Amino acid sequence: MMSDNGSDIKIEEITKGHEIPDTLPVMPLENVVLYPSMIAPIVVGDEKSRKMIDETLAGNRMVAVLTRRPDKPGKLDDFENLYDAGCAAIILKMLKMPDGTMRILLHGLQRIRVTEELSTNPFLKIRVDVVSEIPVKPSREVDALVKSLHGLLGKAIELSSLPEDLRVAAINISDPGRLADLISSNLNLKVEEQQELLEQPDVRERLKRIHFLLSREIEVLELGSRIQSRVKNEMDKNQREYLLREQMKAIRHELGEDEGTGRELEDLQDRLDKKAMPDYARETAQRELNRLRSMQPASAEYSVGRTYVDIILDLPWEESTEDNIDIARARKILNRDHYDLEKTKERILEYLAVRKLKKDMKGPILLLVGPPGVGKTSLGRSIASAIGRKFVRFSLGGMRDEAEIRGHRRTYIGAMPGRILKSLRQVEANNPVMMLDEIDKVGSDYRGDPSSALLEVLDPEQNNTFSDHYLDMPFDLSKIMFITTANQLDTIPGPLRDRMEIIELTGYSLKEKLQIAKRYTVPRQMEENGISKKNIAIPDATLLRLIEDYTREAGVRGLERQVGAVCRKVARMIAEGQTEKVTVKPEMLEELLGPSRYFRDVAQRMGTPGVSIGLAWTPVGGETLFIEATITMGSGKFVLTGQLGDVMKESAQAAMTYVHTVAESLQIAEELFAKRDIHLHVPAGAIPKDGPSAGTAMATAITSLLTGRRVKDFLAMTGEITLKGNVLPIGGVKEKVLGAHRAGIKQVLLPERNRGDASQLPDEIKRKVKISFVSHMDDVLALALTKKPDPNASRLLQPMPESGKPMGDTRPTSGASNGRH
Repeated sequence: MMSDNGSDIKIEEITKGHEIPDTLPVMPLENVVLYPSMIAPIVVGDEKSRKMIDETLAGNRMVAVLTRRPDKPGKLDDFENLYDAGCAAIILKMLKMPDGTMRILLHGLQRIRVTEELSTNPFLKIRVDVVSEIPVKPSREVDALVKSLHGLLGKAIELSSLPEDLRVAAINISDPGRLADLISSNLNLKVEEQQELLEQPDVRERLKRIHFLLSREIEVLELGSRIQSRVKNEMDKNQREYLLREQMKAIRHELGEDEGTGRELEDLQDRLDKKAMPDYARETAQRELNRLRSMQPASAEYSVGRTYVDIILDLPWEESTEDNIDIARARKILNRDHYDLEKTKERILEYLAVRKLKKDMKGPILLLVGPPGVGKTSLGRSIASAIGRKFVRFSLGGMRDEAEIRGHRRTYIGAMPGRILKSLRQVEANNPVMMLDEIDKVGSDYRGDPSSALLEVLDPEQNNTFSDHYLDMPFDLSKIMFITTANQLDTIPGPLRDRMEIIELTGYSLKEKLQIAKRYTVPRQMEENGISKKNIAIPDATLLRLIEDYTREAGVRGLERQVGAVCRKVARMIAEGQTEKVTVKPEMLEELLGPSRYFRDVAQRMGTPGVSIGLAWTPVGGETLFIEATITMGSGKFVLTGQLGDVMKESAQAAMTYVHTVAESLQIAEELFAKRDIHLHVPAGAIPKDGPSAGTAMATAITSLLTGRRVKDFLAMTGEITLKGNVLPIGGVKEKVLGAHRAGIKQVLLPERNRGDASQLPDEIKRKVKISFVSHMDDVLALALTKKPDPNASRLLQPMPESGKPMGDTRPTSGASNGRH
């Protein structure tokens, strides 16, 4: 809006002699603020405003122009939606259009303020007061403001599309207040800022405010000008490159070179232009592509560069799959695919819940530790299915070359990126569920240590800038959900183990194996072998015998093989013409699979003094450990056999020392330590054994041997022993107790400080195996040994006669050295 200098005389004639009346009809406007002395063309379409204009034109032609508040999106004919301050104006001209609308020309007269709302029908009418301006006194400050405004206005006209006439009009205005209103009405200001200037009666403050707003507008215009200039330069650069490429294409054509190579490079350029990737990756790929254009396609370096650009373009820099996180659905999938494993499932559901609430969380690093066949690898697939992500897996077992993780540098012939980036290139997404199997079996040699390379991959604080040697620039791995698996923790380096959240998966009980076989194993093997429920039935009793007599494991992998073998036998019967349904009874297993492979030899080894049963943890689950002690004529030697490690040897020596210390209270003759040799043997001598947790079992075996009191039947124990006889806690409680249950043990002695671990045992195991807790060897011996010596105890326990030979038929009595404890 600007004043029309060409019709000043006419306007003055129309407005001359008109005073602002107390009451005025309201002309509501949207997104327009009218200032005094300014002219504004307005289009009127609503019925109320047309009636108001017709009535006003028949009278004094004056209206009150009020602007609607931006934060009030209601109707224009509602006082609540309009500002209380506005401008009195006179209608200079009105023109009715064929479409029914009116076009009017308003001329602002004076600032007004609403004092009373009079009516809303047939149109808005108000009572007003005229707002008088606070005049400005001539001063240097005012002169400087006016001069600066003229300069800024000229600069704004140069940078924008404001008309040049505005500069002339501003120079011809001597009133500072009118100058401020003129500039305000022509700047692209917000409605709130325009209204603020209209309501400001102090001319000096108005000048200061419009000076600030005009300066801000110029900054925006200059920034836009710089952006346009940069865009223009970029366009010029692209046009120049296009011309050069066209010229190079023409030169290649004249030289008779392969046009297919040129098309190939153009295809790569198109892919690069469309590919979403970070700026540094785009610049690297563009630089390499420019190098390719200057190379001979027959050169070896050309193929290396071509492959490098291909890999950069294939990597999913910013391509992600959308998570479909439904906790109830995820729980259903996990329960469908896996029986038990409640703790593991709960941790996975917790991760999904946090992921649903926090979209930008870094992927966790989970380490699933447990025996083979308990479902570690299949858990990864279920997690990926539950959240709708892609799944990729590769094994680290036996990996010895660091380049398998970090890739080879491009200086080597046949260099390729590492397994991490290869997998991402394969799944075409940067947020898959990535399973690294057998992380405990990573090796190292002269080619490097892969476990050290994994330190960066499996660290949420570092892997967002993972650097592959082949790629030679950072790649973000933080969106990947890494899941690693292992059978044992001991062989995983400490720094690597510290970066992962460890979730232990223990072996299955007999009941759990039965349920897994019924729900998963049997249906899967029936489908894989082409038979159905119409052809075969495997009762629970048969499955139980398969579990107990043909497999002995913590997991269910061997059970699956045996069920598969049974299904294959039945499939053969059907293929040979049998039509009747085969019900596999327990007695049929020997015919189908041969004799039982495992026997419970606990009962055969019991009943003799000097034999105890310990419990051992192995990577494949818990096992019973028989410890046998015997005594021979000698000179006080203590012999250990059975492929024992250093820790287990020390534990045996500590057990021997403890028994020697309390020999008197146990009524063991001192000469048994001085004139006899004690031999401690742990069978299965070809299998290495180590660890301190057999200390109580060793001390019990030695005590049983020297007192003649045998260990109670079907009783096993575990716990580390000190020289003072204290029983210390051990690890792997659940695996050990499950192993004892599989072997037919009825009672297990555990350290008192493992009571919390024992509370996590399945209820089925607690019902079938009695758990007793001990804190000292006195408790162990009281629970483990019979009260009276065995009449068949070794004659070597008798004191030596004077001749130096043991007495013939002497039997131990209650008063002998092997008396009751």
